[in-house]
Amino acid sequence: MNPRIDVISDVVCPWCFIGKRHLERAIALWKERHPGEAVEVHWHPFELNPDLPAGGVARRAYLEAKFGGAERTREIYARVAAAGLQAGIAFDFERIGVQPNTLDAHRLVAWAAERGDENAMVEALFHGYFMEGRDYSARAQLAAVAGLAGFPEDEAHVFLESGAGAEMIKADEQVAARMGVSGVPFFIFDQRLALSGAQPPEVILQAMEEAREGGP
Repeated sequence: MNPRIDVISDVVCPWCFIGKRHLERAIALWKERHPGEAVEVHWHPFELNPDLPAGGVARRAYLEAKFGGAERTREIYARVAAAGLQAGIAFDFERIGVQPNTLDAHRLVAWAAERGDENAMVEALFHGYFMEGRDYSARAQLAAVAGLAGFPEDEAHVFLESGAGAEMIKADEQVAARMGVSGVPFFIFDQRLALSGAQPPEVILQAMEEAREGGP
């Protein structure tokens, strides 16, 4: 049976983006060891800030309140940027003006999953936020990202405006909470093993191998 990896993340979490790159590298290593085996990756929602207003908040003020001032924020994001470069991500934090509520973004990922390519949507959302500074509190922006991911932009916009899928996202988040997930990224391998955090590719690969063998 092909390996299955479930990833719990938020599309405005830089460590989740880094974790995605580490996962991709681990999967590439896996395929070198196990040629011909496909790896299934499924994405699940986690809202870092579920209580933010639908229109989001100013990102600079949000970060300074979260980390305790401008200097501390710069220190933390310098470390994140360095880790991103090691993973092949050139974060452009200066372009981000809004810290959004991400419920609609997670709805869009679920909508894409029903159409068979949630990975493309997740990648486009990460790129749009961290490289282009797109405002995901605006549904038109989310629909545009869906178009860039290969989905019909007009259909994505209609879906977002419908409000459909919000209850399913909340239900999925409750499942994660019952599992004890309190931070992301969080990886689950074949429903046997779990890893928390943006672990190195080699650690992810080892977890894949242990899950294949039936767990520790």
